[in-house]
Amino acid sequence: MAIQSLKYPPPSFHFLVQFIDFQFGPEVMFQSVSGLEVNLETETYNEGGENRFVHTLPVRSNYSNLILKRGLFVHSQIIDWCMDTFNDMEVKPVNLIVSLLNDLHLPLMTWNVVHAYPIKWSVSNLDAEKNQLAIETIELKYQYFNLLKVG
Repeated sequence: MAIQSLKYPPPSFHFLVQFIDFQFGPEVMFQSVSGLEVNLETETYNEGGENRFVHTLPVRSNYSNLILKRGLFVHSQIIDWCMDTFNDMEVKPVNLIVSLLNDLHLPLMTWNVVHAYPIKWSVSNLDAEKNQLAIETIELKYQYFNLLKVG
């Protein structure tokens, strides 16, 4: 009667990123995803006549920037999308799906990231003294995410 997935926390290394509005092909393999974070902004309100405490009221939700890292692709449509934003101010927001997968490659949890666009792109240091891959980092601003029910 117990559900198998509730017996242990899933590993974080098996995930999938999908750009819904663009077809970038094999370019969507990422080494890490961070920024699936939301917090509640609050505002304080002083009680009139009662000086012992202050009310703290919820105002709005704030979402962190989504940060995607991967090995650098030399001829990349994602880099072109970023450069169109930075060089030409052609901001083309996209929706993304980030899924945490189980051992059968099925989603355990899925985040629908809405209206994302690049705000930063960088490449790791180029260093002849180190034997490392060139890693690109793409930072996206987005409006919000929905945690989708799976199963």
